[in-house]
Amino acid sequence: MELFYYAVFGGLAAVVAAVELSKTNKDRINTSTAFNSFKNNYLVVYSLMMAGDWLQGPYVYYLYTTYGFGKGEIGQLFIAGFGSSMLFGTIVGSLADKQGRKRACVTYCITYILSCITKHSPQYKVLMLGRILGGIATSLLFSAFESWLVAEHFKRGFDQQWLSLTFSKAVFLGNGLVAIISGLFGNLLVDTFSLGPVSPFDAAACFLAIGMTIILSSWSENYGDASENKDLLTQFKGAAVAIASDEKIALLGAIQSLFEGSMYTFVFLWTPALSPNDEDIPHGFIFATFMLASMLGSSIASRLLSRNSPKVESYMQIVFIISSASLLLPILTSFLVTPTKVKRGGISFSGCLQLLGFCTFEACVGIFWPSIMKMRSQYVPEEARSTIMNFFRIPLNMFVCIVLYNVDAFPITVMFGMCSIFLFVASILQRRLSAIADKPKTEDWAMMKDKDAEGEPLNDM
Repeated sequence: MELFYYAVFGGLAAVVAAVELSKTNKDRINTSTAFNSFKNNYLVVYSLMMAGDWLQGPYVYYLYTTYGFGKGEIGQLFIAGFGSSMLFGTIVGSLADKQGRKRACVTYCITYILSCITKHSPQYKVLMLGRILGGIATSLLFSAFESWLVAEHFKRGFDQQWLSLTFSKAVFLGNGLVAIISGLFGNLLVDTFSLGPVSPFDAAACFLAIGMTIILSSWSENYGDASENKDLLTQFKGAAVAIASDEKIALLGAIQSLFEGSMYTFVFLWTPALSPNDEDIPHGFIFATFMLASMLGSSIASRLLSRNSPKVESYMQIVFIISSASLLLPILTSFLVTPTKVKRGGISFSGCLQLLGFCTFEACVGIFWPSIMKMRSQYVPEEARSTIMNFFRIPLNMFVCIVLYNVDAFPITVMFGMCSIFLFVASILQRRLSAIADKPKTEDWAMMKDKDAEGEPLNDM
């Protein structure tokens, strides 16, 4: 492995350690013992849930190839996962608001465990079923847990500012440290112990089962708008009205879709970008480096969120501009750096520059997650939180499906350029959100609830 990779990883590790150790009392939030107990319980569960997800990611494609499937069939399996999340996400989100967020979190565990079990079968139909189950589980992972946390946080009377502490720690652990450990543990199972590419999925199922046990034994139930017996269609209409009637919610949904769409596209693009001539690059080590950069971002976010200034709506404009610029590097290097023609050599100078830019983007991702969670807790109404959050994921999943279907149709520079434009648009929308953030919430959502309670049809609004 080239010294460059160690230098980047070591440099990021040193910066993360410096940021964490240099925190002063101004960067720390004084909390209560009850809140710390509540926060730690959630962080343990969330870390186990993310471990179950991260263990699978690096080996899905590889497992399918060992079963003899080609690129086209594997692409269809991936599309099925994102398509399932798009089609069923809003339904499961609404059920989470109606039937309870704790039940939805338990359903996530069961659904993802079943998805892991299907990986033992080489049958295409069984694997397709597993991808559909995985798509449903992903929708629950990114809506039900956050919805439960926010509702439970306020139900227990904790300070609103303390919520940002839980968000930043969850990203630091679940999307950073746990991701790195999961990658190393999966590598240990597959390569060192030679247990085969299905072993990480078995390990993921075990972690999910442990997390589910903790949820069942220590979590209380909470709901969305439990006072009204709404059917799913009424919930969909209510969520749509909330988005359409409050510009802040609509802007937040657009910003989230643009950023996450670019992020998931980047997941498919970074490998061919760094190895255009089949260079020998350490994928696992680079992935761990990206996760370390994400940890740095979440550590910076925790410091920003612990203060009243700058506001999250303001600094996220800068984050989106930086992320947009970082994904322009593959385009700039294609013009400014002479491409190498060496096949299967080490990483090129252009690749080194791009890797640094990609680490910058991952640091922006680390800032994005706790910050978007904070903004969602402020603007998304509690009554339909899970439903609205999964509404936001519909354009995201649609976009990713289109990209996957046409991944070979466009040059990689065009794809990066498209992502960069999306991120720049997100910065413009974030500027608009910042401008209207202090305006009072629209009364349309409350009016809609009142009309619904009185039995008036929602579509008369």
